Amino acid sequence: MNKRNFIKKTSLGLTMLAATNSVAAEEAKKPNVVWIFSDDHAVQAIGAYGGRFEQENLTPNIDSLAKDGMLFTRAYVANSICAPSRATLLTGKHSHLNGKYDNRDSFNHDQQQFQKILQDSDCQTAMIGKIHLAGNMQGFDYWEVLPGQGRYTDPVFVTEGGRTQYVGHSTDIVTDRALNWLENDMDESKSFMLMVHYKAPHRHWVPAERFKKTFSTRTFPEPESLFDDYKGRGTAARLQDMSIRDTMRMDRDLKQTQPERAAYLKQHNPQGDDLVRWKYQTYMKDYLACIAGVDENVGRILKYLKDAGLDRNTVVMYSSDQGFYLGEHGWFDKRFMYEESFRTPLLARWPGVIKPGSRNNDLVQNIDFAETFLDIVGTPIPDDMQGKSLVPLMKGETPKDWRTSLYYHYYEYPAVHSVRKHEGVATKRYKLIRFYGEDVPNAEEWELYDLKTDPNEMKSLHDDPVQKERIEEMKKELQRLREFYEVPKEQS
Repeated sequence: MNKRNFIKKTSLGLTMLAATNSVAAEEAKKPNVVWIFSDDHAVQAIGAYGGRFEQENLTPNIDSLAKDGMLFTRAYVANSICAPSRATLLTGKHSHLNGKYDNRDSFNHDQQQFQKILQDSDCQTAMIGKIHLAGNMQGFDYWEVLPGQGRYTDPVFVTEGGRTQYVGHSTDIVTDRALNWLENDMDESKSFMLMVHYKAPHRHWVPAERFKKTFSTRTFPEPESLFDDYKGRGTAARLQDMSIRDTMRMDRDLKQTQPERAAYLKQHNPQGDDLVRWKYQTYMKDYLACIAGVDENVGRILKYLKDAGLDRNTVVMYSSDQGFYLGEHGWFDKRFMYEESFRTPLLARWPGVIKPGSRNNDLVQNIDFAETFLDIVGTPIPDDMQGKSLVPLMKGETPKDWRTSLYYHYYEYPAVHSVRKHEGVATKRYKLIRFYGEDVPNAEEWELYDLKTDPNEMKSLHDDPVQKERIEEMKKELQRLREFYEVPKEQS
């Protein structure tokens, strides 16, 4: 063997040995967590969940988390609105305890948050993207966030050092900044918690240019309830201000001045139901193109983890701050306790722990996320957090005392979209909602739904005498949950 070949083989061996040692060192650490969070991503717009978009192949990378990990079929939020959902994510508490009731309230950053506990446990933490909580972040070794709602195009990011503007689409740039942290700032000797938060697909749905053309000629299936007349519901559903027909703006929402859209409107001049159909299709083209951008970037993150040898010891989770209406009941936006906004996607991949292709049907809620992060890393969970760790469920084991009902409470009224205040209790089959306060007849109005016989929640059963006993049972459970979660009486 000549000297050059000897050196090449020796070098190769050393490289392979170093790589092997690096992998071994990585797997010896506590698990890492990459939490990927989008804004207003509806369950029905994820292929792995099925539904009318299942054949559209919109989310192959997100779907891969279900194939390689677990899909949670019954994940819900405690308050379906952006900022309160994020406050719950950080604190593991309902709005009435973390103090963030709606998008207008301030958030007390000084309170206990899971990332502070992780940081104290020698786990490095990073938050990049949209958080929608004004003020400086705490408990993160590194944070770079969008101010407020943030911008889709050429977004500004805020750090402890000031503000920086980047050129490009926010979804791409959030990923760029996250990968930059992993490659250049992450301490390889420690486990890490990285939160990657996208603005998309939040209103006003501005996709990256490369997806606009792809989606411009596509036609998407309509929901069964696009022309809902709300006869089966109460005051809140009838008097909301979030309908595609009446509320959606032709300018900012539907970009009517774009050449193709302007030409169509001029040529066809759609009116009435035809205009609603055009609005729906236009809305879907932009919304789902934003989703495609998120999915592509999820793929970038997954590829980086694999190429860097981090995937074996990293839990990857994907979720959204709540669900969203994609034309169901003729609506867009969220807020209601009806399924489309109450429910949120949740998928997790944990090599060696989660069985690939598994599904969990237990009732889980975003009050559980903070506890789950702590449990994954092996850090004690404070007693005053209100949720439960999902780690046992990830291992395929449902504790005997796992919850059989969920509590929900929405507070932001009067405000944009005019959704009345309401609270409610949900089991796997039944849902009881109490609308209350201003502009509700007699200051209180109830609705009951059987999700088995009426999955689209088209007709309330509250006035059906056959349901009298069930309603009483649900009201008792609602009161039990109020007491269990320490909801102040004056807030209901």
